[in-house]
Amino acid sequence: MARIDAFFKLMNDQGASDLHLVSGQPPALRLRGDIERVKYKILDNDELKAMLYEIAPEDKIKVFEETGDVDFGYEIPGLARYRANFFMQKNGCGAVFREIPSTILTVEKLGLPPVIAKLANLPRGLVLVTGPTGSGKSTTLAAIIDEANRTRKDHIITIEDPIEFVHASQKCIVNHREVGNHTRSFSAALRGALREDPDIILVGELRDLETISLAIEAASTGHLVFGTLHTSSAAKTVDRAIEVFPAAQQAQIRSTLADGIRAVVAQTLFKRIDIKGRVAALEILIATPAVRNLVRENKTYQINSMIQTGKKYGMRLLDDAIMELLEKGWISPDDAYNKANDKSRFRPFIKNPPSDFTDV
Repeated sequence: MARIDAFFKLMNDQGASDLHLVSGQPPALRLRGDIERVKYKILDNDELKAMLYEIAPEDKIKVFEETGDVDFGYEIPGLARYRANFFMQKNGCGAVFREIPSTILTVEKLGLPPVIAKLANLPRGLVLVTGPTGSGKSTTLAAIIDEANRTRKDHIITIEDPIEFVHASQKCIVNHREVGNHTRSFSAALRGALREDPDIILVGELRDLETISLAIEAASTGHLVFGTLHTSSAAKTVDRAIEVFPAAQQAQIRSTLADGIRAVVAQTLFKRIDIKGRVAALEILIATPAVRNLVRENKTYQINSMIQTGKKYGMRLLDDAIMELLEKGWISPDDAYNKANDKSRFRPFIKNPPSDFTDV
């Protein structure tokens, strides 16, 4: 048993999502969205480095010493998997570990809208799950892939850095590929995947122009592609996917994306105030022919109006989802206000509205 495993046991017992170990500071856990210090001594750089190197593969240690950053996966059988990131900072080394539950929760158990499960059974197209870091994108995608794995008879390939949720093959064949270990890059793996008879491809992160281009191409050639972007709304997601391309290519990409896109799910996590735990608010855009036409004609500014009128298809605006959680008494008015897009809608619910001089 590695010395650091005691911290993972504490993390699991406390229900923490992240563990922070940084030279010059005591350890800390992220509990229900907040950083909480652990009653432990200040970590010494040499001691922490020895602790971290005990669980890191040799090739990852080499990358870390050369670049000052590295990502990899670590697993404690019977407890959980962890997404590890080592980094260098002013006082020495540091690390953050995100716990990835060994049990994959279904769409129903996560309390997600039924339309999310339906995304697993699309025949083809591009589905983007977006939101800030730590918003639960990986958990939502894992639930969708689990739904496909249990109900379809297909080949699923996941491309991640590192591998997070591990899906045992059920009705589907599931192959997990990790960037750095099994393939050179997201784009190289995605290019290779097109020759590996896939039906469903999960791309852990659409990081660059080449990866986004290949994902759009795969979605347009008969595959169902899932991917993530760090954007805060459905409309901004479509814009981001197009704006990474040079101006001369954007008209063509807009047309290709319009043909391939099927849905965008933008989500954010809230701390629950009624019980321990967190809950996600989701903005859902279903790419109906009318929505795809807006993308093709560069009228993404009209997407929000289309979402408002598309409730029968399962669409909803993020602010509507937040309002629903607020009215149920699950989240605080202050949290709702802070994470809403239209803050004026939530201002009447808070006692002391903040004065934001940038919100003119």
